[in-house]
Amino acid sequence: MVEHLLHTQGVAGSIPASRIFSKRNACALGVAFYLEGMSEHKMTLTWKRGDVPFEYQKYPRNHTWKFDGGHEMTASAAPAYLGDPKQVDPEEAFVASLSACHMLTFLAIACKQKFVLDEYVDEAVGHMEKNAEGRLAITKVTLRPKLKWGGDKEPSAEELDKMHHLAHEQCFIANSVKTEVTVEK
Repeated sequence: MVEHLLHTQGVAGSIPASRIFSKRNACALGVAFYLEGMSEHKMTLTWKRGDVPFEYQKYPRNHTWKFDGGHEMTASAAPAYLGDPKQVDPEEAFVASLSACHMLTFLAIACKQKFVLDEYVDEAVGHMEKNAEGRLAITKVTLRPKLKWGGDKEPSAEELDKMHHLAHEQCFIANSVKTEVTVEK
């Protein structure tokens, strides 16, 4: 059962250009830290045909993603589109980005509210279907976070809903897409 529908939002969300993080507890940064304006997030994608014919059923779908910090990984198309099922595909990466951004934002909110979270596991699912324009798209992503709390206090159901809603509103990735995102508990 869907407990909380977070939103369906257009491109360019409502996150302010500036964010302030200050030292108040163990989860904050050491000193006041400002992220002003825009930031850039770079990666390099490399694909090579190799010695196979450039025919739809034959050309390779595997390619390399190399990120700014040096991490490199192989990616592919989804298996339904002749990709390698052992590699991450763009649709999975999209779902993972939404899940990770929500989780990271949720952790910051929980920490600032002095809750202690010991574990966060999300078995997120993206649904691809035709959108309102009749084009294939990931139209819905369902997040299913399972949380293990530590410490002296645990949030009430109402506090938990508020934290998930706030995490969604402040998630950079969710604010960048028009996909419906829901949280199931």
